[in-house]
Amino acid sequence: MSLLLILDILGTISFSISGVLIALRKRMDPFGILIIAFVTAVGGGTLRDVLIDFPVTWMRNLTFVYVIMGASIFAVIFRKRLGYIRRSLFLFDTIGIALYTVVGIEKGIAAEFAPIICIALGTMSACFGGVIRDILCNEIPVIFRKEIYATACITGGLVYFILLKTPLQEGFVVVIAGLSVILIRLLAVIFKLSLPSIYTKREINEAL
Repeated sequence: MSLLLILDILGTISFSISGVLIALRKRMDPFGILIIAFVTAVGGGTLRDVLIDFPVTWMRNLTFVYVIMGASIFAVIFRKRLGYIRRSLFLFDTIGIALYTVVGIEKGIAAEFAPIICIALGTMSACFGGVIRDILCNEIPVIFRKEIYATACITGGLVYFILLKTPLQEGFVVVIAGLSVILIRLLAVIFKLSLPSIYTKREINEAL
């Protein structure tokens, strides 16, 4: 089993659980929970594969379908043991974007795209499943808020390509790039960091 496939499966598990948690918070029925888990897990990757004219991964490899179903059942059964849903959602979502950022970048490299396109593909893989999830759950997608989200993925992508210029082995590059995404996201939440707003307080108040 290749490193890329392992990362893809781990990312699928993380995003599936994050999808289940938000579906549970919205009090959805079992079918709704499964759909939200599915689109969260493979939404971004499907869009990426279509754009690079690559066979959609989960349609070619049913392992991903089984993984999503298994992770969903696990999250529903052990939802009380996952602690506070909001905290668990943040944890699994953060792990998911880190893993999928690296997976998207590596698929872009395999398709021989330029680094900037690879980073865009990694960010898309990591973020767009969550965008679809939030839209279906009637929430403003995290990526469109001031919260540090896509920025963490982009930074992780930059770290990945910088480290490729060093003697480090690919495995270490993948781990460090993924951890950088997680670290940036954690620091942003702990220290309440966010992107600067282009709106004045008056404009915000008028919109409200």
